[in-house]
Amino acid sequence: MNPSIDTTLKQAAAQLAASGSDSPHIDAAVLLCDVLGKPRSYLLTWPEKVLTDAELDAFSVLLARRQAGEPVAYIVGEREFWSLPFKVAPHTLIPRPDTERLVEVALEKIPANSAVLDLGTGTGAIALSLASERPDCRFTGIDVRPEAAALAEENRQCLQITNARILCGSWFSPLSADERFAVIVSNPPYIDEADPHLNQGDVRFEPRTALVAEDAGLADIRHICEQSRLFLTPGGWLLLEHGYQQGAAVRDIFEQLGYQQVMTVQDYAGQDRVSLGCWSV
Repeated sequence: MNPSIDTTLKQAAAQLAASGSDSPHIDAAVLLCDVLGKPRSYLLTWPEKVLTDAELDAFSVLLARRQAGEPVAYIVGEREFWSLPFKVAPHTLIPRPDTERLVEVALEKIPANSAVLDLGTGTGAIALSLASERPDCRFTGIDVRPEAAALAEENRQCLQITNARILCGSWFSPLSADERFAVIVSNPPYIDEADPHLNQGDVRFEPRTALVAEDAGLADIRHICEQSRLFLTPGGWLLLEHGYQQGAAVRDIFEQLGYQQVMTVQDYAGQDRVSLGCWSV
């Protein structure tokens, strides 16, 4: 007789724990929900339901991929961010809870009826989450990789976000010279190419071009700070996510370039996560 949902989950969690997963029970549940096409509540409501051969075979395939280290988000093709479902793919970063702090801080700075720019939009998670909260504003997301821009546009359509556009190009290049934004946000590449964490966990499977920057991870941050001055309205804000050890270095860049009211805010783990500054001509 085939095993039940409860037995299958327990066995899978044990296998995932042995392979190094730091969230084996959650991983197993997400994968089984994907196979069954059911919500998490279904597993709790019907723990004694016996799985079919086809369901067990499909689950075994997904479980093996996770045991090999592949991120769950890539396996199921989706990750929740800001309580919204975002499609993800191996050519984009996986949206992370830490980045929701950037969304929170940005919402505090966005004026009514204004334009907002998200650089390196990836899945579109930041731009589209902000757009869902502020229907009075206009949002632009830009990504240099055509496949990422296409995925962000797909997410825009699936989420029925009508006050956002997705463009493809390097940083500011798709914009016209006269465009201005009240707020610019970005979660740019900020990891040093020598960082050992690049060879650990889910990061191993994510695109290096979206993770790594030269100059100890600060090159893209510096470029964005320099060029944003040309696209911010007077009194506009630039907000950047960065590594937990980069707060002081990023604030120095802001201040050297003439930004005012420069500060760093922490994530909910108490780590430096977002630095911001106001541009006043």
